[in-house]
Amino acid sequence: MNIAIVASVSGNKRHHLHSVARELGREHNVTIYSRRDSTEGKPRTRVAPGVMVEHIDVGPARSLSPDDVVPYLNDVGLHLSKRWHEERPDVIHAYSWTGGLAAVAGAKDMNVPVTQTFTTVDTAHMKLERALGRRANAVIAGSNDEGSTLIRLGVPRNNIAIVPPGVDTERFHRQGPAATRGSRRRLLHVGPLSPDRGAHTIVRALQGLSDVELVIAGGPDADQLAEDREARRLRTLAEQLGVADRVTLLGQVKRTAVPKLMRGADVVVTLPREASTGTVALEAMACGVPVIASAVGAHLDSVIDGVTGLLVPPDRPATTARLTRELLSDTTLRTALGYAGADRARSRYSWERVSQELLRVYEAACA
Repeated sequence: MNIAIVASVSGNKRHHLHSVARELGREHNVTIYSRRDSTEGKPRTRVAPGVMVEHIDVGPARSLSPDDVVPYLNDVGLHLSKRWHEERPDVIHAYSWTGGLAAVAGAKDMNVPVTQTFTTVDTAHMKLERALGRRANAVIAGSNDEGSTLIRLGVPRNNIAIVPPGVDTERFHRQGPAATRGSRRRLLHVGPLSPDRGAHTIVRALQGLSDVELVIAGGPDADQLAEDREARRLRTLAEQLGVADRVTLLGQVKRTAVPKLMRGADVVVTLPREASTGTVALEAMACGVPVIASAVGAHLDSVIDGVTGLLVPPDRPATTARLTRELLSDTTLRTALGYAGADRARSRYSWERVSQELLRVYEAACA
């Protein structure tokens, strides 16, 4: 099968996309089309067996917001149309609404099935997303919660397929080195420092936890933390609450260092107000580390409360503190959650499993 992927994503979403493409490329031909957003790199690059990345030279070679990309989408579509008439794909998978618009333009009059993933449901572009959802042969949602949102948006229920995000179980697993630590119990937060991502809630929860430290990995590089607004707000909050001596900000860490950090924690706490992918929870589960996650979005699918982790409403520091105390005081529960979480991540969320489910959607769209 020749699979064309039209992408307008960055960061973790791009990593997820390339990981899935590599798995698909083991048995199929995958080409990822993306507008060039950097002056580096060749026009076409083979990134893995069976996987090509093709950069489209349209607009400035720098990262642009979705709204700033719009004026260039027609030219992107023309480029795709030319390429696809030269080498017709069997199925097209568009990521984000900008990728969807470019894919629809490129596939015009070609009778090639188009599948669509909205990396987030954007309220500012609901009409566009509704139209793309109705036009697509299938809309791929990452969780049941996202599927419900798409139905409310107006996407036909029978057009929606649930394919969860994946986790690299070859990198995130129980065995391996763990970060060094002192005698205190350790909580770990991985991700941005803004209040909507939950770090502030965990700092507040520390008030109700004795002899427990919090390590926060995320935000800017370590040498830029002093100038970063969100980092300063977190440190000020910790000082006001009298827990500053138990909070460590590492700044941005390399992805390769995250498994070691997770295995060095007693509990990974991830409390965003929205969780479109729930990547941190999945990675912690794969490492066999108990997770406390916000009861939102993808977490509602991946974290089985009391079995593979614990769920708590976002912005509830007192409840978070209570659950953390209970978890830290019960070695048997922590061990059980760790083993069950690792098993669920490996069996349900591996790249191999995710790619197989995507293939089933593609095959149904082609039928």
